[in-house]
Amino acid sequence: MKTLTINIPDSLEIDSREAKLLLASQLYEKGKLSLGQAAEMAGLSKRAFMEILADYDVSIFNYPTDEIDNDFENAKRSSI
Repeated sequence: MKTLTINIPDSLEIDSREAKLLLASQLYEKGKLSLGQAAEMAGLSKRAFMEILADYDVSIFNYPTDEIDNDFENAKRSSI
């Protein structure tokens, strides 16, 4: 793994643990990291990382909303 050093404004009031969680959750949400890779980056087990994702409004199911809506509409039409 690479090491990255960034400067964070003091006014942001986050520690390195939270910064790792934020970055890992966003990279997971964007499909750049697998769940396991993101959990490792955050220093957590997969289970713990999955539980924390909800705090960051990140779904463990990477299924685009428009596809869910489309599937729902198709299911409604099929049941008529």
